[in-house]
Amino acid sequence: MTAPVIVGVDGGASGEDALVLGRWAASVLGAPLVVAVVHPAPSALGSGRVDAEWVADRHRAAAAVLDGARAVLGDTDEDPVEYRTVASTSAAHGLHDLAEELEAETIVVGSGRAGPRHRLFAGSTAERLLAGSMCPVAVAPAGMEKPPGALGRIGVAYVDTPDGRAALQEAARLAARTDTPVRLYTVVADSDATLPFLVGQDAEHAFLDTARETYEQALTRAAESVEGVQVDWEIRVGDVVDQLAELDDVDVLFCGSRRYGPARRVLLGGVSARLVRRARRPVVVVPRSG
Repeated sequence: MTAPVIVGVDGGASGEDALVLGRWAASVLGAPLVVAVVHPAPSALGSGRVDAEWVADRHRAAAAVLDGARAVLGDTDEDPVEYRTVASTSAAHGLHDLAEELEAETIVVGSGRAGPRHRLFAGSTAERLLAGSMCPVAVAPAGMEKPPGALGRIGVAYVDTPDGRAALQEAARLAARTDTPVRLYTVVADSDATLPFLVGQDAEHAFLDTARETYEQALTRAAESVEGVQVDWEIRVGDVVDQLAELDDVDVLFCGSRRYGPARRVLLGGVSARLVRRARRPVVVVPRSG
């Protein structure tokens, strides 16, 4: 069976955007689509007893969320979607377990910036998911102005590390299937963000010039390493999260997790943690390879 794309929903404001992103990803990748809602597992009140009324209420809430997802997707027999409810101690844990069971291609969730009034779980599912997922995690921003596929460009937040190269590899795979160009983005600090008073203005400018030249060489090598896909690059100046979060001309933005941690797991780094909360376009955080 082809590895599926899993969309986790909880009835929140960004759930519809996650469903749109998940359906697009499944279509592009030729993968089955699984929509899942995680509800709290029953816990014993004592002597093995559980609150049956509370359990029934959680099941009803989960079923209502899935009914809402069905209404958004409007799936047909020609384009079937599998719907699942999962009992777990947290939404992220439940989606992790489901992804490992199904050997998922990608997990898609909403940003969680505007959650429902009565959530099945508290906290940010996206951020919890990013702390150890074995497959890429795509986060859809709430109120996505244009659907994925409408802008015709795949972005990559690129640094010349195993994480950056893993992000580029995943982006190139998607770009090849959509015949879409890829743009690599590297952000360097401007001179105001550094400390020229410690080293002198001339030394500071020399350092920034050398850094830019190094980045240009790395970006050129990265672009030339990708076959069958049009790749260009851009160096931006400023705060890395500000610059990447404001990108509004990419269908999705791929980024690595961070440069250490076990292979094939996403581990949320400082940049990616802030980026998924603020980005205007969908962000795909990719686990390290090898």
